[in-house]
Amino acid sequence: MADSQLFCVAEERSGHCAVVDGNFLYVWGGYVSIEDNEVYLPNDEIWTYDIDSGLWRMHLMEGELPASMSGSCGACINGKLYIFGGYDDKGYSNRLYFVNLRTRDGTYIWEKITNFEGQPPTPRDKLSCWVYKDRLIYFGGYGCRRHSELQDCFDVHDASWEEQIFWGWHNDVHIFDTKTQTWFQPEIKGGVPPQPRAAHTCAVLGNKGYIFGGRVLQTRMNDLHYLNLDNWTWSGRITINGESPKHRSWHTLTPIADDKLFLCGGLSADNIPLSDGWIHNVTTNCWKQLTHLPKTRPRLWHTACLGKENEIMVFGGSKDDLLALDTGHCNDLLIFQTQPYSLLRSCLDCIGKNSIMLESQISLLPPKLLQQVLKKITFWAAANHREEQRVQKEETEKKYQWISSN
Repeated sequence: MADSQLFCVAEERSGHCAVVDGNFLYVWGGYVSIEDNEVYLPNDEIWTYDIDSGLWRMHLMEGELPASMSGSCGACINGKLYIFGGYDDKGYSNRLYFVNLRTRDGTYIWEKITNFEGQPPTPRDKLSCWVYKDRLIYFGGYGCRRHSELQDCFDVHDASWEEQIFWGWHNDVHIFDTKTQTWFQPEIKGGVPPQPRAAHTCAVLGNKGYIFGGRVLQTRMNDLHYLNLDNWTWSGRITINGESPKHRSWHTLTPIADDKLFLCGGLSADNIPLSDGWIHNVTTNCWKQLTHLPKTRPRLWHTACLGKENEIMVFGGSKDDLLALDTGHCNDLLIFQTQPYSLLRSCLDCIGKNSIMLESQISLLPPKLLQQVLKKITFWAAANHREEQRVQKEETEKKYQWISSN
């Protein structure tokens, strides 16, 4: 098999869903721009990335397929990927689907959840959710409501008076209990809720669901809040000690320890794609900016998932301002190390990077360790191939830019 096939990568995309379960990263949905048209990625494809070998593979899906969408909210509970909401050519969605990722025969079958109790949220996209005690807890998003559904949790942006439909931002909380198949809204017991927003991000630490940033109207935010997921009280805006990240939307927030959150990228208040990374310590309420991240590779409307050794895996998203120049969709996987790797992982990486030099000795390893080494050799071969491809692409783009400007 040619390297181009063996080392293939999921297509460029933004506004997709990604989760980690076991040794694999799973990617579904999103959109890409082709000749100024938004094209949604196929709804019957799911891509898997083997964290050990670094290889991507596309699988065709069956069953009750969701529409091809962007801005859906994806989350994993007990090996099942749940997809809620999103936007396509027909408008906003409030449908909920799931697929079992732990399939034995490699068949991925979508199921639409229709036999539920309670009332789901109104249609919306660019929302976020917390996973807690086998529940999906959704917050915010941008979408539509009928006149009879208008509430204080909704900040109106636009309206069709003839059809009595309103568009805007939400700050309501909705829960789907995966065990009882029930939708309900918790009774918020106290505290000041965050203002309505979309393109924000959520993360869980312990029994607290954190929210950072997002957009409402023309305002992007850098406020941090949490909701106690046991007693349903809001923290109000958390007072930060020291420097804070820029206001932003379309970023990610990922838990990396019992008391730390990792913030990555987004679009700033002055419409600049961001490449920065920050770690927030919830004990000290301090942000610390990371200085070793690549400043030439900004990302927004990407995904960020936690790997097996607390590395952050950032996939896809755009390197451009989507609102002005919607051409910079990406498909490279950026891996950010947040703590020292284990001794075993460090040794495997060393062998993988120097496999040619160690070729005569590798075959002498015990079978189980040999399998791990072979996967790591493949991992670094794939990484080197993709980096060469990326550099060639950048050089070609610079060449065309120079020609066009002269």
